[in-house]
Amino acid sequence: MKKKLILESGEVFHGEGFGTELETAGEVVFNTGMTGYQELISDPSYCGQIVCMTYPLIGNYGINRDDYESIEPAIKGLIVKELCDLPSNFRTQITLDELFKKKNLSGISGVDTRRLTRILRNSGVVKGKIVNADADESAVVAELKSTNFPTNQVEQVSTKTPYANPGRGLKVVLVDFGSKLGIIRELSQRNCDITVVSQDVTAEEILLMNPDGVMLSNGPGDPEDNQHALEMIRGILGKVPIFGICLGHQLIGLACGAKTFKLKFGHRGGNHPVLDLEKNKVAITSQNHGYAVDQESLKNTDLIETHIALNDRTNEGLKHKIHPCFSVQYHPEASPGPEDANYLFDEFIELMENFKK
Repeated sequence: MKKKLILESGEVFHGEGFGTELETAGEVVFNTGMTGYQELISDPSYCGQIVCMTYPLIGNYGINRDDYESIEPAIKGLIVKELCDLPSNFRTQITLDELFKKKNLSGISGVDTRRLTRILRNSGVVKGKIVNADADESAVVAELKSTNFPTNQVEQVSTKTPYANPGRGLKVVLVDFGSKLGIIRELSQRNCDITVVSQDVTAEEILLMNPDGVMLSNGPGDPEDNQHALEMIRGILGKVPIFGICLGHQLIGLACGAKTFKLKFGHRGGNHPVLDLEKNKVAITSQNHGYAVDQESLKNTDLIETHIALNDRTNEGLKHKIHPCFSVQYHPEASPGPEDANYLFDEFIELMENFKK
């Protein structure tokens, strides 16, 4: 099944299709991770995106039942150099191609992913479409240039109804902006009694649950598209401890008066060094975001910068000067890793316990 990837800038990449035969369009981004393609595919933060894997061989350890980060993938498509049809791992249950067929997802292999990544690094992320080999290239380019993708990605991936993940410890409300299951896993390992709520929850509804803390999850898209969440955060700030991850981090910044901006090509991979300015220590982190908090805009807020990315010096962490509230841009719940930043969940537990006292 011959296919091709067409970018709105006019570049065309030919390859072999896998998964469904359906054509698919989305924002084309790249991820530098060497492992973790199953977690990536099922990460709700990739909603609406076609992901190019820079590591050349993908699918070599197959797909298993344990490594999903959500039940239904939100990714639009996958681009790889070489697709492995015969995975070798004791946990393998199906191949990557079989998963894509079952989930009605489109992929393309045989692509010069190094060339594609250079284009994205030089020009920034672009719109693209995986199409059949006989598709009219000029018509697809024109279509992409005139298309505005939806901006309600968070609404698409968030739970529609609240649900509980019971525990015997501290009571945590997890606001699901596109939460990875890894966040629930880390809180559960610390015996937290978790209630997962929808992205449109109000401050009044959260406070009525009388939680010991509130976790603001990761999620897709532009943080400024979630104005209702900013009102919610302002309503709980100072009344309950807050920990934000990724999109949750950006929303805390916006709610406290800072600004966000779109990165040229984003941070996506498992090898990003981050400096903790308070501890003067470096952690290798897993990241997946296309927006960042503007550091200059922090000057007129009650927020303190606590972490920075060592690759480009952008903001990676915040702490409120007055209220029990902190956040990071990266993923301390990372799977398959690294786990350098896992201690942040322990700091959240300590923050909640101290607030109760």
